[in-house]
Amino acid sequence: MSDTRRRVKVYTLNEDRQWDDRGTGHVSSTYVDRLKGMSLLVRAEADGSLLLESKINPNTAYQKQQDTLIVWSEAENYDLALSFQEKAGCDEIWEKICQVQGKDPSVEVTQDPIDESEEERFEEMPETSSLIDLPDCELGKLEEIADLVTSVLSSPIRREKLALALENEGYIKKLLQLFQTCENLDNTEGLHHLYEIIRGILFLNKATLFEVMFSDECIMDVVGCLEYDPALAQPKRHREFLTKTAKFKEVIPITDSELRQKIHQTYRVQYIQDVILPTPSVFEDNFLSTLTSFIFFNKVEIVSMLQEDEKFLSEVFAQLTDEATDDDKRRELVNFFKEFCAFSQTLQPQNRDAFFKTLANLGILPALEIVMGMDDLQVRAAATDIFSYLVEFSPSMVREFVMQEAQQSDDDILLINVVIEQMICDTDPELGGAVQLMGLLRTLIDPENMLATANVRTCKWKTEKSEFLNFFYNHCMQVLTAPLLANTSEDEPDKGDTAVTSKGSTICPDNYQTAQLLALILELLTFCVEHHTYHIKNYIMNKDLLRRVLILMNSKHTFLALCALRFMRRIIGLKDEFYNRYIIKGNLFEPVINALLDNGTRYNLLNSAIIELFEFIRVEDIKSLTAHIVENFYKALEPIEYVQTFKGLKTKYEQEKDRQSQKLNSVPSILRSNRFRRDARALDEDEELWFNEEEDEEGEAVVPPVEKSKAEDDFPDSYEKFMETKKAKESEDKENLLKRTSVGGFKFTFSHSGSSANGANTANSKSVAAQTPAAGSNGSSSKNISLTTTVASAKGSLIGLVDYPDDEEEEEEEDTSPRKRPRLGS
Repeated sequence: MSDTRRRVKVYTLNEDRQWDDRGTGHVSSTYVDRLKGMSLLVRAEADGSLLLESKINPNTAYQKQQDTLIVWSEAENYDLALSFQEKAGCDEIWEKICQVQGKDPSVEVTQDPIDESEEERFEEMPETSSLIDLPDCELGKLEEIADLVTSVLSSPIRREKLALALENEGYIKKLLQLFQTCENLDNTEGLHHLYEIIRGILFLNKATLFEVMFSDECIMDVVGCLEYDPALAQPKRHREFLTKTAKFKEVIPITDSELRQKIHQTYRVQYIQDVILPTPSVFEDNFLSTLTSFIFFNKVEIVSMLQEDEKFLSEVFAQLTDEATDDDKRRELVNFFKEFCAFSQTLQPQNRDAFFKTLANLGILPALEIVMGMDDLQVRAAATDIFSYLVEFSPSMVREFVMQEAQQSDDDILLINVVIEQMICDTDPELGGAVQLMGLLRTLIDPENMLATANVRTCKWKTEKSEFLNFFYNHCMQVLTAPLLANTSEDEPDKGDTAVTSKGSTICPDNYQTAQLLALILELLTFCVEHHTYHIKNYIMNKDLLRRVLILMNSKHTFLALCALRFMRRIIGLKDEFYNRYIIKGNLFEPVINALLDNGTRYNLLNSAIIELFEFIRVEDIKSLTAHIVENFYKALEPIEYVQTFKGLKTKYEQEKDRQSQKLNSVPSILRSNRFRRDARALDEDEELWFNEEEDEEGEAVVPPVEKSKAEDDFPDSYEKFMETKKAKESEDKENLLKRTSVGGFKFTFSHSGSSANGANTANSKSVAAQTPAAGSNGSSSKNISLTTTVASAKGSLIGLVDYPDDEEEEEEEDTSPRKRPRLGS
């Protein structure tokens, strides 16, 4: 077993009932001999000296607390505790103790705190004789009473006896009368004793005593006793705070006196627990469990009483949405609802359901829509908290409201768009509110919590997922992505804090707060890529969104560049050929590779994330992307040798080419020629058909019409066109020379034009292909040269076509397409 599981702290209880730390060490259970039996040994971590040796006595009461504590008493006034670093170590030692005592390890207490004979005598005694004899409630007896109360805390049986005696004799009220006397006489010693007595009575953990202590006539005197802590030089002024500083605000007058009394009591008891009483140690947590329950049930009663008072809640909603309500009043109303919803978290699930349904019926969501658009930061923050309670309770309820609202309102005032705008306009430099709102949006658009419902009238099933996502992408997505599109524009850069890409596209302004906001938006879009298949794919391709996102790879904020990379990584991780072709056509690996080369030899998170992206493509053997990377970028990536990723991609590419060549060898020559004349055009026809379908469904596409692919450019339909294309290539070759980078590779120019988004290769990528032979073209590739139609480049090297894996299914089909090109043989 590892040392961390055996690591413990040893504590002993001192005369002041405080736990002293004896030191840290490692515990073991050891069989000493037949007489001593099994013992617990703890040796010091520092020098190995013996901190504790304790025989496991069959009759000793051991207690296991909070999964990592074992507590027991060795003598009447000598208590010990072992605090384990790990639960596993505590469980093992506890099993050894239970084994010695013949107990089930599932119990938390192995023995009663008193031996069996004493327990039998206790049961045989008359009920009245089991009570503890309390000293007379007099000033001279306060020290004796304090000693008695503190002495019984370690024994559950004696605590019960003392609580019963205090309850039967009305002792607490007598003690509080003595408090008033001591305070009038300035009897400091007596006041210190009363502090110990009242604190000890609270630790008895009895609800019947709390009912007395927290009644209207007693609670302020209880608070007064707790002001006189002997450890303090001067008493605290808790009563002054509760009576003068803390003001009870009624946003709407509460006529029910019982409700008012319950609210006051709950606030004061919560104050005692949170402020007055010292933070309990790990050994005293259970002492106040009943106090926590007392507060809990009070809150349940308050919520239930308010919920039943429909007149009260209706008046609150009326004032909240009334335009005549002043800002201060509206702030108080919103804060009331915030606290009201917080109290509701104490309700049982069925009661909480009824509570939120009541709020929904009264119009909580339209009211929130109004207050979330206000200028007051406090009101907006409180409204956001209320909205979070509603979303956590029932995302479907919120979704249903916003879809109904869309039929009657403009997009600008839709609740979800109001939420998105609040996220975008958050003035906090750390965007704390924006992060909270982003989490709520993520919950609302998560398909995992969407339901399928039946329409009774039409007898058809409608899925909440399809309806809501259609609504979201039609009405809200453009609002969410607006900052992203605005900050990755292709306009002339303004002066100031901007980042400029190689073609003038800008991230403006490239400041920290904007970067944080864009990172949040990208996180949400990445979630959409993972969970919304059709809708987000359609949106990305229509808006050419990935190109705009990759502009952020130029940001000076590395975390934002990583967010952009993560977005692309999720898209590639889907292994969807539609996405792959979109990436290839737009040459969208270019900014990623530029970022890798610009990063130089620095070994950082950006470097590792980019390498992992290419490693994923290699391991998953995504053939289309592998071919694109090797053919267009391998010369730039070849110098990177500290990982084998890029060499592995090259190997995969060559293996696939060899495999395709071998397959082609087994096909008759007439089929080979037909096959190669239809590859690129057939591919383009499919893609143009797909884009046309998307345009019909979504309206006019932002992406310009698809250009011809590289293969179609290399094989024009007429000789004259071929010569024009060749001359254009040669002129572009001279202008677009590749730039060397710090790694010794190449620097690519990232074009952001619409045409490059859909062209198989832009002018820049063509120039790369023209200047460098294809990675698979070398002296040993004669087989490939003989089987593929090739074109002589400017330097006389041969460039072969890429054979897409999709075409394997058509190997034995004969081409019947009327669109045939003249074959330009070598």
